[in-house]
Amino acid sequence: QVQLVESGGGLVQAGGSLRLSCAASGRTFSSLTMGWFRQVLGKDREFVASNSWSGGSPSYADSVKGRFTISRDNVKSMVYLQMNDLKPEDTAVYYCAARWGWGTGDASKYDYWGQGTQVTVSS
Repeated sequence: QVQLVESGGGLVQAGGSLRLSCAASGRTFSSLTMGWFRQVLGKDREFVASNSWSGGSPSYADSVKGRFTISRDNVKSMVYLQMNDLKPEDTAVYYCAARWGWGTGDASKYDYWGQGTQVTVSS
């Protein structure tokens, strides 16, 4: 069993930055593919970024490419999402997720989810 706890959300002005953190429990973190998703009330959960257990280049949604960066620290069992040049349309609840297997943007393929952290970007 893997437990995920996000932190770092908040209110920021457009053009600002935030860094989200996700702490994972368990000793198998390095074997997990980690992802970030976001959801606006009334809409489907949307893929943001993923970082595969095998290394290699992370994947990003087109809407965040060049602005967001996903990274991980396998020693600390942490995954991060650095968000720069934030826009009002980035406002959402952001979720950390984990899965056994390769990186994917399909939320239904992820096995574990955090509780979410709210990010609000004001114009």
